[in-house]
Amino acid sequence: MTEQRSPLTVTNLLVFLNVVVFLCWIGLPTPFMAEHFLVSWDHVVGGRPWVLLSSVFSHTMVFHLLINMIVLMSFGPPLEKLMGWRRFLAFYLLAGFIGSVAHATTSRFLMESGDMPALGASGAIAGLLLVFSLAFPKARVLLFFIIPIPAIVAALAFIGIDIWGLIAQMDDGGLPIGHGAHLGGAFTGILYYLFRREAFRGAEDRIGL
Repeated sequence: MTEQRSPLTVTNLLVFLNVVVFLCWIGLPTPFMAEHFLVSWDHVVGGRPWVLLSSVFSHTMVFHLLINMIVLMSFGPPLEKLMGWRRFLAFYLLAGFIGSVAHATTSRFLMESGDMPALGASGAIAGLLLVFSLAFPKARVLLFFIIPIPAIVAALAFIGIDIWGLIAQMDDGGLPIGHGAHLGGAFTGILYYLFRREAFRGAEDRIGL
């Protein structure tokens, strides 16, 4: 008799919460959602520090939500299995929180725009990508969901693109992407791996990637 894996995982719970908040953007008044689920420097110093976490679960576009949840479902399960659900959840929230802090501070002090809002799970997922790529450097990920490349190469390219994008935004260019949040989450992942690298030793053999 084969063992049945429970669908009740932290990864699935995170996906569920992201979908719920997305539906709230559709069903609740937009001013309410913008006040409580968008992160910016002005929101934080204006007395709404909870947006540093609530914005991590917030998406207003189907494409944005879909991409982030596909990546979360790709990297989340092996990391949750490797780290244990408590550490996995704590790290996800920490990476998302630091990503939000990074967006608020870079937009305020590098772009002199304290009211620049951001939302999305990308900061937390950037943290997962970096931990995954360092724990499983030989694993292959699909660039643009088509081209297989080593995870560590994808992670380094991700960081390089975000550094370039942030520099472009400082010069009033670039795309409306939260590069600061991505970098904050990514460097949280790097530091977390370095502090706990002994716990990740032999990860590929233990998880089978």
